[in-house]
Amino acid sequence: MKRSILSSTLIAVFMMLFQSSAFAAKEDTASEYTTKYPYIFHLVQKELWEKTLASKGTYYPPTYSQDEFTHATANPDFLLIIGNHFYKEVTGDWLCLRMSVDTLQATGVKTIFEGTEPVGDKQPDFPGTDSELFPHILGGINPSAVIQVHTVSRATDGTFLSVSDIIEGK
Repeated sequence: MKRSILSSTLIAVFMMLFQSSAFAAKEDTASEYTTKYPYIFHLVQKELWEKTLASKGTYYPPTYSQDEFTHATANPDFLLIIGNHFYKEVTGDWLCLRMSVDTLQATGVKTIFEGTEPVGDKQPDFPGTDSELFPHILGGINPSAVIQVHTVSRATDGTFLSVSDIIEGK
């Protein structure tokens, strides 16, 4: 009996230590990314963002209920790659929202850095997908979290070409 209790206690202690170190590793990774890339970027359809502003609400992307978080990137070099991979077929004007972990946190939203995930049913099989962690916003985007809104330029076929003041296409 004593041996069983001791084993259970040791397993519980091991699990707590493992979970704590895993949490610390995630926090260190987030800190590493926010030091290298102080901003978080989210591509948004202009029409949906304007509706959010008009309603004084919080923006949730169309795939939020399926994905259970809002996709973003910290590395601006991925903005055009992501746009062209996931959203090229989505018509209309687009914007890019610039935020930070801190401005999102000030609105009560946590951000974690993880590997790529599908956007809705579209798989994240674009170049660089394995070399980068991406910020996953665990909630919607309140306009007060946004530091700056950038214009996105697209070609007539939907190709994402540039994001004003952030990245120019090649």
